[in-house]
Amino acid sequence: MESDTSSVNRIDAIREEIASLTGSKVFVKANLGRSRIIERTGQLIESHPSLFVVEVEEGRGRKARQSYQYVDVLTNTVELTDPETGESLLEAMKSE
Repeated sequence: MESDTSSVNRIDAIREEIASLTGSKVFVKANLGRSRIIERTGQLIESHPSLFVVEVEEGRGRKARQSYQYVDVLTNTVELTDPETGESLLEAMKSE
């Protein structure tokens, strides 16, 4: 049962860190399964209790919004890095 509590605590830490990055430019790498990986650079525009939203450029001036869950970050299905340095933006994920 202790591992459940630590997972909840880690999700809370991830949520807080992502909320502090609101407005920042991020590079998102998302594994959608079946060898489909999306890599996009965008701006973290919103964070909600169970998900966060990244706005990305689609081309020709169009923008799209993509939402991700904090659990996906915990399981490494979604990675957030600095677009310039490539370093992870989340301290909670560096401690693994």
